[in-house]
Amino acid sequence: MNVIHLKYPHQLNKEQHAEAYSLAVGFFDGVHKGHQAVIQQAKEKAQQLGIKSALMTFDPHPSIVLGGRNEKVFYITPLAQKLDTLTNLGVDTVFVVNFTSDFAKLTPEQFIQHFIIDLNIQHVTAGFDFSFGAFGKGNMQTMEQLSQGKFGVSTVEKQEDIEEKISSTRIRKSLQDGDMEQVRALLGRAFEVPGIVIHGDKRGRTMGFPTANVQAMEGCYIPATGVYAVKILVQNEWYNGVCNVGYKPTFNNPDEKRLSIEVHILNFDKNIYGEEVVVGWYNRIRSEQKFNGIDSLIQQIELDKQQAIQFFEKV
Repeated sequence: MNVIHLKYPHQLNKEQHAEAYSLAVGFFDGVHKGHQAVIQQAKEKAQQLGIKSALMTFDPHPSIVLGGRNEKVFYITPLAQKLDTLTNLGVDTVFVVNFTSDFAKLTPEQFIQHFIIDLNIQHVTAGFDFSFGAFGKGNMQTMEQLSQGKFGVSTVEKQEDIEEKISSTRIRKSLQDGDMEQVRALLGRAFEVPGIVIHGDKRGRTMGFPTANVQAMEGCYIPATGVYAVKILVQNEWYNGVCNVGYKPTFNNPDEKRLSIEVHILNFDKNIYGEEVVVGWYNRIRSEQKFNGIDSLIQQIELDKQQAIQFFEKV
């Protein structure tokens, strides 16, 4: 997959950039099932027209530049992770547009000229709620009106499950609640956190449950504290595991808040310090809790382990 980073004004024009594209455009945080429908339609159009497929996304999130949101925005998929996911979806080229104050001031007409026509986009596909141009004045109806026959336009209608619209907002809420099965249903895959295995206090090993202490990649969102059934990718192979994410209240001072992600990998005995890994989150087993002593903690960990085993036997 070819990744092209663009700023405004960018250096590419139609003469220099002869490749024609069918483009999916949007922010695509999470690359969830709704986003996948947009991407799939753009790919199908590319095949019909005999041209390459492309996707346009923006970095950072527009709300970071524009403000106007009280809560801090967290990414479901930071840019590097988003690009990995798009590679797996078979997109030929990704345009990553640097969302700046100057870019935000473009009129809908200017956006179309610089980022559609000048990039030799032959067809544009986006979701029904995609907006563009200063103050979000442009929508998909505007896109059709301004195309003037120079490119085709397709609008993908709202994608819903049995409850409501599939959206990044719903996924964020489910992550905050630790509802990983809901997250998995909306994404169409498990939520994943890449990281690196670092040295911890090695307490789990003395209790008979050695753990991989995972330092998450910067910018990744960590689900609600608790114990989870997870899978972990180690040296290109997935293993089942049970993970505690939290502050280890049985051992740590409650005033010293240091979040840890510790994965007990089932049927695994390798030394993997320094290895890059990916944790896939499947099911929340219970909340994090403080135990009266080591024995009761060991007993609970064994129960958690058995519950994770039983969960993966059903999946």
